[in-house]
Amino acid sequence: MPTEVEADRVSGQTDTEIVAEGDARLSRGDLRLNAERLIYRDPSDEVEASGNVELRRGEDRIAGPSLKLNVEARTGEFAAPEYHISRRPEPGRSGREISGGGAADKLAFEGPDRYRFFGATWSTCPAPDPDWYLRADELSLDYNTEVGEARHSTLVFKDVPLFYMPWVEFPLVGQRQSGLLAPTVGQSNKTGFDLTQPYYWNIAPNLDATFVPRFMSRRGLQLGGEFRYLQPSFAGEIRAEYLHNDDVRGGSRGAASLRHAQRFSPTLSGGLVLNRISDDEYFEDLSSRLAVTSQSHLLNQARLGYQSAEWWRAEALLQGYQTIEGAEPYRMLPRLSVLGSRDYAFGQIDFHGEFTAFDHPDSTRTQGSRTVLYPSYAYPLRSTAFRLTPRIGLHMTHYDLDEPVSAGARTTLTRAVPITSIDGQLTFERDLQWGGRSLVQTLEPRLYYLYVPFHAQDPDEYPVFDSAAYDFNFTQIFQPNLYSGQDRIANADQLTAAVTSRILDESGAELMRAAIGQRYYFDEQRVRLNNAEALRTGKRADVLASFSGRLAQHLRAGADWQYNPRDHWTERMNLSLRYQPAVAKVLNAGFRYTRDVLRDLDLSAQWPLGGRWYGVARYTRSLREHRVTEAIGGLEYDGGCWVFRVAMHRFATNADDATQAIFLQLELGGLASVGSSPVNLLRRSVRGYGNINDLPDDPVFGSAP
Repeated sequence: MPTEVEADRVSGQTDTEIVAEGDARLSRGDLRLNAERLIYRDPSDEVEASGNVELRRGEDRIAGPSLKLNVEARTGEFAAPEYHISRRPEPGRSGREISGGGAADKLAFEGPDRYRFFGATWSTCPAPDPDWYLRADELSLDYNTEVGEARHSTLVFKDVPLFYMPWVEFPLVGQRQSGLLAPTVGQSNKTGFDLTQPYYWNIAPNLDATFVPRFMSRRGLQLGGEFRYLQPSFAGEIRAEYLHNDDVRGGSRGAASLRHAQRFSPTLSGGLVLNRISDDEYFEDLSSRLAVTSQSHLLNQARLGYQSAEWWRAEALLQGYQTIEGAEPYRMLPRLSVLGSRDYAFGQIDFHGEFTAFDHPDSTRTQGSRTVLYPSYAYPLRSTAFRLTPRIGLHMTHYDLDEPVSAGARTTLTRAVPITSIDGQLTFERDLQWGGRSLVQTLEPRLYYLYVPFHAQDPDEYPVFDSAAYDFNFTQIFQPNLYSGQDRIANADQLTAAVTSRILDESGAELMRAAIGQRYYFDEQRVRLNNAEALRTGKRADVLASFSGRLAQHLRAGADWQYNPRDHWTERMNLSLRYQPAVAKVLNAGFRYTRDVLRDLDLSAQWPLGGRWYGVARYTRSLREHRVTEAIGGLEYDGGCWVFRVAMHRFATNADDATQAIFLQLELGGLASVGSSPVNLLRRSVRGYGNINDLPDDPVFGSAP
């Protein structure tokens, strides 16, 4: 590749040494060198430059008083440089573009795309006065391995040193990289001052691990870790935490989990889920997440599944739970199931077969096995305007119990119940002009008739292994059974009538939906789950109504209503309203009501406060119990190349106890985050939450109106 030298004055021999003075320029390929004076020696391919030296290559720019460089080998030195370097990940590799720069006492070129700075700074903020920077005795940037390394470095923010790091690595194109992660800092009433210093080990592209030591001023030192793996035929993760001696509770405490998914062949797959904690109060004491502390059962199961390429599948399952709170469910040791569905010219045949052995640690509970066979036949009739599906099936169940449910009851039980249904729906459409737009409105009446003859299922004789009453909603009123599981088949002679109307735009997207439905009974309820369940009275079920849609360009609403026409009162109601005119601008309001159970108000928001500040909040209050169940208040600041977040979180773990925590985070673009991130908490808690450092170019606030 030829080397070109230009200047106001050029002297020397091209095959030995060239001296260029006055606006001197050297170029080779994508490399450009400008200086007041430069000397190029062709035999050694070396150049010396002095006076306002500027070296450019692609988007890289390095400037300083003097330079010595081997052009082809890219080795040499640059005195007192100022630099800006930008890279994108190689095609086919993950990561994101990161641009950064700084100043140094000296730069050593160590080959193509390898830089070593001494007495250097590094920041992704705009020069010349970055809000934050890393100040290091030695800074290495290797764009071949896409890794940056700093030794004896100090992180400085707003001219205030935050902390010293003897050694740290960071990715240069936003990729995963082994090394110390930024520490996380928090405070809660359960753990006290909470400091975590994780170390990330990028073992291979498909293997990584994180070691997580955690110091809690009230509890002590906890050791934790995570190992993740990914292969073409399997993937999974292992997590563990261990606290040798809890200073508050006493004794050792820990938690562990394993999740593994395996594909043995195109048709055979398996999975394993294991979860364990040392004691029932572990999450309540050591977690700051409501979703975690609210868990009542931890799943443990092993699964092996076969998926036919045609029409059927089979599964073997072992399942149990560690119960934290409430009644312990039965264990399935094992459950073997076969499901099939196939279309023929004369109709559709479905089949469900299942064998389950139920076990319980409480020896006083009924145990045994249950076999279920449920073949059914349907003849669907469909067109663009209507759908009609008659279906008939026979649900057969056999129990072999280790002991009877009650004294004098049988241990061998057999039940066969025919189930017949007809499901029909019409669809009408009309054109609609609304606000200058051409829309389509639909009207979709639906009738569902179900007949199931009564078969005696005395709760004193038939066990309840996995059945419970379904929640009453629009999905359930079109189901053939009142109960989940297989232990109860409710008698039925009933008709469900419903009508749905939708408004669609030109693309077919749904703008609004409204529905109302009710079930009518022609026979009394005679099957019940247990003796405590009250049998249904009356000929009509509750009325269900729902609405969801966009009321205006940025305003959405939703409502669900269950009305009891017999007693003339509302059984349940959920209302929601969301106003979201732009990213990171959202207001939410919700109300949940269940008669004699709950009456909750839920308010949340994220909104710009001006001057790059955002406010984030959520307030959930039980109006029935006159107490706050969850409250979040936070502030976010978008500094362009950094984001600061602070959030306070309080949630009630029960009526008499609450956990309070504070989250502080300084997110430095392209480097790391300092503190414990509240982003996941805010995203879960505020519907429509937007990450403020992912905003579009047009600002939401500030200079924009």
